[in-house]
Amino acid sequence: MWIRWHGHSCFELRDSTTVITDPHDGKSIGILVPNLKGDIVLISHDHFDHNCARMVKGPDVSVIRDPVMTVEKGVRIQGFETYHDTDSGSKRGKNTVWRLEMDSMSFCHLGDLGHMLSDDLVQQIAPVDVLFIPVGNIFTLDIQSAKKLTSAIDPRIVVPMHYRIGGLSLSIRPVNDFLSGFPEQKVAKVGNEVEIKREDLPSDQEVWVFSM
Repeated sequence: MWIRWHGHSCFELRDSTTVITDPHDGKSIGILVPNLKGDIVLISHDHFDHNCARMVKGPDVSVIRDPVMTVEKGVRIQGFETYHDTDSGSKRGKNTVWRLEMDSMSFCHLGDLGHMLSDDLVQQIAPVDVLFIPVGNIFTLDIQSAKKLTSAIDPRIVVPMHYRIGGLSLSIRPVNDFLSGFPEQKVAKVGNEVEIKREDLPSDQEVWVFSM
């Protein structure tokens, strides 16, 4: 299967079914307008830089916003209700963490998670092969919490998202703040789109930094 980054928190997971996470329109946040085609759209929360389901084209697009457990078009999906801040959502509302299974692999997209997860919730989410985690520090997990949660979930591949890139109009931190402390040999700068197979998963954890 393939993983493609469309900037910010928007990823395309594609095998026989295509899943799009947290679509944006590009223009509203100062980056390229994404060309999105998919079968399923997962939206973590209703903020303008994550909820542009209208951008995803397809003959029969399923949009999932609520933290449900379902099998949609062959993809096993489970949503977990969390918060966008450390005050039970009183500042920025709720957030859905998505766990999905595709092509014999497990993926977890944390959306705009703003707090540490409980041990119980970590156990419900794990095991995870590929973890998409917000690392921009502002509006989401702070850097130390992001690193701590990465360690707790212990995925095979860590994919940073929701960080500052060229042109982005949101005041969030660059990815290097999160990468500091990871062994250099464990950080891989990958392309915009990467093919991944179960047998190719690294035995030791790696951090994959996608490019636009």
